[in-house]
Amino acid sequence: MLHKGETDARVPRFKGGRPPIGKTTRENPPVTLEEIIVAIAASFLVLLLIGGATIVTSSKAEFAGHPKGLFVLFFAEMWERFSYYGMRALLIFYLTQHWLFNDEKASVIYGAYTALVYIAPVLGGYLADKYLGQRKAVLFGAVLLTIGHFLMAFEGEGSLGQNNPMIDIFWAALAFIIVGSGFLKANISVIVGQLYPRTDIRRDGAYTIFYMGINVGAAVGTIIAGYLGQTHGWAYGFGAAGIGMLLGLIVFIVFKPLLMGKGESSVPEKLNAPYMGMKFEWFLYLVGFGAVAVTWWLVQNQAVVGTILGVFGLALVAYVIWEAIKIGGDDRDRIFAAMFLIVGSVLFWALFEQAGSSLNLFTDRYVDRQGVSASIFQSINPIYIIMLAPLFAGLWTWLAKRGLEPSTPAKFGLALIQLGAGFLVLVLGASTVGMENMTPVIFVFLIYLLHTTGELCLSPVGLSAMNRLAPTHMASLIMGTWFFASATGNFVAGMIASATGSEAASGEGASKETVLSVYSQIGWIAVAVGVGVIVISPFIKKLMHLDTLKDETVDDDLLGRAEAGLEAQEGGMHPATRQD
Repeated sequence: MLHKGETDARVPRFKGGRPPIGKTTRENPPVTLEEIIVAIAASFLVLLLIGGATIVTSSKAEFAGHPKGLFVLFFAEMWERFSYYGMRALLIFYLTQHWLFNDEKASVIYGAYTALVYIAPVLGGYLADKYLGQRKAVLFGAVLLTIGHFLMAFEGEGSLGQNNPMIDIFWAALAFIIVGSGFLKANISVIVGQLYPRTDIRRDGAYTIFYMGINVGAAVGTIIAGYLGQTHGWAYGFGAAGIGMLLGLIVFIVFKPLLMGKGESSVPEKLNAPYMGMKFEWFLYLVGFGAVAVTWWLVQNQAVVGTILGVFGLALVAYVIWEAIKIGGDDRDRIFAAMFLIVGSVLFWALFEQAGSSLNLFTDRYVDRQGVSASIFQSINPIYIIMLAPLFAGLWTWLAKRGLEPSTPAKFGLALIQLGAGFLVLVLGASTVGMENMTPVIFVFLIYLLHTTGELCLSPVGLSAMNRLAPTHMASLIMGTWFFASATGNFVAGMIASATGSEAASGEGASKETVLSVYSQIGWIAVAVGVGVIVISPFIKKLMHLDTLKDETVDDDLLGRAEAGLEAQEGGMHPATRQD
């Protein structure tokens, strides 16, 4: 096990603690494949920004049939996802190569961080709904995120590892990003819905455009920040993420009038009222900074995060089941069906989220990457999402018209099978060429393809199911449980990833064989569970009582909180309403 200040012998140490991944020492080297990819991403971003500037500065009130406020939110969210996913792509490498954590510890930290990102919207969504309004909550979240991303750029001396006093700045950066995400992600998609009347047929297209921004930001941010971080220095990669977030903040502030007054507080007099020697609004911001301080401690104590998730998760499930029993009838059965899907999602995300941790490290160490930095491969998933999400949306419609569409539980089973198949394909590919040889890069593309198609069978489908199955008075509770399950899955993902970094193989970390052994086990488990879910799916479908499901009123559909927290995991699609 590595101790503070010890260097991992597997990773050569270079200035700043970074290996020159994919680079040669030749003078005036030719243009590399990696540089071509980055140039394409940067060019696409420039063209997108030019188009965006043209849209928001035009004299017309709408563009392509949508209010210009939608495009303001598009670019604000795009920049936020640019920064978040750009930073996330580098995080596992930063932990292992700069701070010199061993693979096990780094994976647990990564899992705790992503889990807290999913928990934070509980605070941000509540304060926005109750007091601040979505616009001010998003603005505050963007400020916290900008601070956090720029703090990530303060790396200090790489050779010191965890003895570097700058590590406390690093923990603070993670805390700011976590809480900032809670305030922003919990609320920005709600504003999208507020731009349109609930009966407006344009809502579907609006959410499609909005979520396209999410995935574009994720893809481009990963490529640019990943490249800069792994080839020029951590500060450049994290700095790029910070600049992206700052630009998103500027967009949101400058073009506020285009939001047409949406997302404002329902109790402005409360915000202006004095409280503890200050305006109540400022007190709420202090609460946010207090949450940063608590999170700073939590992210350093990952076991506490796991305990919180376990205790509150069990309490939440028990409460939901108790409420279901009290309700009785068809609604009870629907809640039981929803809880089955929620439990299944924990397993899915626990395996899916290997992408940013163990799979990222595997790609770095054991894949023939053709000179491309490992972090850039994190862009494959959002690119696949952009390409495949419309096809899947059309596929479900086409199958439904012919009476062939799989039930929601069956889609969950298919998702798990594809997820497991992805790991098994990678294991097969690596085994075929031999443990002593680098794995062909095609198998990385294949695992991401299968995981993405699995994601598209589960995430948007699950969101729709939560909305359809939850009784009106429990809609927010059920949706909250769904996202809490995502947080739990992310934490479990860190624990699984730590197994791939087990020191059983050597004192320096896991061998390729150890990683593939874990992948083989979880792959077969996912396939087996998926088959089991498909087998019992008719029973779960009966519990859903779709034949007695009725529309109620427009106003009890997606009352804001149900739309909160959506991101790339939702596959570029918006949740269906009861009218759908």
